[in-house]
Amino acid sequence: MGVGEGGVERAGSGGAGRRGRGWGGAWRGAGGSGAGRVRAVVGDGPTGWRDHALAATGFMPADEGDALHDAAVAAGRALPGLAMLEVGSYCGRSTVWLAAAARATGTVLVAVDHHRGSEENQAGWEHHDTSVVDARIGRMDTLPRFRATLYDAGLEDAVVAIVGQSPVVAALWRSPLSFLFIDGGHGVEPARQDYLGWTPHVAPGGILAIHDVFPDPADGGRPPYEEIYRPALASGRFVEVGALGSLRILRRTRVSD
Repeated sequence: MGVGEGGVERAGSGGAGRRGRGWGGAWRGAGGSGAGRVRAVVGDGPTGWRDHALAATGFMPADEGDALHDAAVAAGRALPGLAMLEVGSYCGRSTVWLAAAARATGTVLVAVDHHRGSEENQAGWEHHDTSVVDARIGRMDTLPRFRATLYDAGLEDAVVAIVGQSPVVAALWRSPLSFLFIDGGHGVEPARQDYLGWTPHVAPGGILAIHDVFPDPADGGRPPYEEIYRPALASGRFVEVGALGSLRILRRTRVSD
């Protein structure tokens, strides 16, 4: 959630939109086979990384995390050698799913977050967690929890963490990506900046995953839907290939407008 995972007024795991489409009960897309078959090959590994993902602080539902992992594995296999990137890591819950996918496909995950929490994480908001507040400065600092999550999951070597503001990092980025997951700031301007700054780097055939996409305003905050999801489809550069809960999976089909 912000540059951290999760979202404003996030619908619960049993809320609207839990049905998936595009998976047919299993992920299909970007050169992938079925999600169950992917996990049968990849597995949790000797460290039981999935258990650590589920135990980590965060807002990613288990089924959406599994779908995220499978989409990333499919993208990594379709575009070998290209890095994956996550915007918004919070305490590392979704990062574990993606880092496991990166390791399974022989690449790395770049995790971008300023680790100060977004607007909805701050004091007085629904998703504020006092356990990640640095008492010395009175501000949130999720970086220690993020690092502990990756260490416990045995995935430190699969992640390159960049601590900084998403638009600043995006302005310096030059490499194509096989997989991009946007779950950063959920305000209008942060969402718009993430779309403008990062989506051009998704390689043709690569995947753009967006979290907290709520077409119905009654289900949750609107910026990921209005500032990322809809512009991506309207650009003609992406097509939707899957959905589960508030997670949307799009594939890039064109180099430019």
